[in-house]
Amino acid sequence: MGELSGRTFLVTGGNTGIGLATASGLAAGGGQVYLTSRSRANGEAAVTAIIAATGNQAVRLLPLDLADLGSVRAAAQAFLADRQPLHVLINNAGVAGRQGLTADGFELMFGVNHLGHFALTTALLGCLTDSGARVVTVSSDAHYQAKGIDFPALRRRGHGITGMHEYAVSKLCNVLFSQELSRRMEGTGVTSYVLHPGTVASDIWRRVPWPVRPLMTRRMLTTEQGAQTSLYCATAPELAGASGRYYENCKERAPSPVATPELGKQLWEQSEAWAQASDTGRAADRPQGQP
Repeated sequence: MGELSGRTFLVTGGNTGIGLATASGLAAGGGQVYLTSRSRANGEAAVTAIIAATGNQAVRLLPLDLADLGSVRAAAQAFLADRQPLHVLINNAGVAGRQGLTADGFELMFGVNHLGHFALTTALLGCLTDSGARVVTVSSDAHYQAKGIDFPALRRRGHGITGMHEYAVSKLCNVLFSQELSRRMEGTGVTSYVLHPGTVASDIWRRVPWPVRPLMTRRMLTTEQGAQTSLYCATAPELAGASGRYYENCKERAPSPVATPELGKQLWEQSEAWAQASDTGRAADRPQGQP
């Protein structure tokens, strides 16, 4: 990665799993690192552990619950209040194997994996533009399984034992978001990257029922291995001119053909409408253009 001193990074879900390994790697390189955590206690423990392991005192906690858009807005405001530059935003946090709804009434995996990160990124766009920043979003090769997006279904609780359909859709949304962000930020200096970290035995699978979870995770990568492509996209000098591309194992790969500019534009506009509706307290139960 080289020397990262003088650069500021924000890693969502930096208290555990791939996020913790990513935040630790950035701190070891000398970067100033903000890590987010839904649990303050877990976040503080992660900050303490990273400082102890790296000797880098510039590691800070930013409380954030991506399942609550009010919490997302508060976290963005708290970061901006510190008046720090932001050179890299790593949208890492995620949830899998869980059914439910977010605080704002969205299918849980869509709400956490995509919509919360969409709201955070757009709230920080001014700061990101000032620094000519990179936005790195952790997706999954599960996005290849999604055949499209059923927008009304994003306002309903999912079904099934593992929730893999909903997870695949949320990861397709990650790819579409990164591509559309690249198109909208063209000429601003902000670049966007999306990646598959490999299949990693991280805490993201902790809610998968016991009989299934060990079978799913026994041949997966370690979190340190899973963090390598995130670190590559966040810091590699040779990617400075690249944007809107999909990576796996630190190499560019073609994303799903379902990830079209048309669907990316539709997702962006709907996500923007839902985030704004939540901000103003208005109901927004239908996709744009539908009665």
